Amino acid sequence: MNRPNNGGFWPLGGPVSKAEIALIIIDMQVDFCAPGGWVDQLGEDVSNTRSVIGPIRDALDAARKAGITVIHTREGHKPDLSDLHANKQWRTRVHGLGIGDMGKTGRILVQGEPGWQIIPELQPAEGELVIDKPGKSSFHRTELADELEKRGITRLVVAGVTSDCCVQSTLRDGFEYGIECVLLEDCTAAVETPNHEATIEILKSFGGRWGGVSDRAAFKSMLEKADD
Repeated sequence: MNRPNNGGFWPLGGPVSKAEIALIIIDMQVDFCAPGGWVDQLGEDVSNTRSVIGPIRDALDAARKAGITVIHTREGHKPDLSDLHANKQWRTRVHGLGIGDMGKTGRILVQGEPGWQIIPELQPAEGELVIDKPGKSSFHRTELADELEKRGITRLVVAGVTSDCCVQSTLRDGFEYGIECVLLEDCTAAVETPNHEATIEILKSFGGRWGGVSDRAAFKSMLEKADD
């Protein structure tokens, strides 16, 4: 059967079925995008990271309705910090409060602590895949690549925070695994607006070195055109 190329949403083009697609929502955790979390405690404004909660929820609702695979990630470390290398810990403490330190929402980015949890507005539904990652990329020292291969997923729609760190790291590594990735620009943010804008510009340059950049309206349109 001839299948549509989904209106150009996928830069690679070609026919796409819903079974090949997953939405991955990166690190929408209390420590990154809620009052009282780590970013807030550092004296930064969380309004940027919070601004994408509604758009991500819209994309998530569409993904669930379409029946495609949904994946959530959480950055964090074991309570004994055995999976936290000294370089990463030192670099976070340059800002003052670092990973593993006690803050207002428990120990920063430590598994099981209140700040490590996904925010209530975007809680995973039963059966959705949750990837716990000790690094920036969702592929680094995780089972994500194996899970995608096992499920036959070759196309990844990327959302979450932050665009200049974990989001772009995931998109770039997805490319290295041969996965076609598209970032939803209106479903991602950085703490600092100039960093976000620069990241999006880099990702869009030369037609997209590591994948595509689109938005949730195009994502929903693509899902309506994709075959079951």
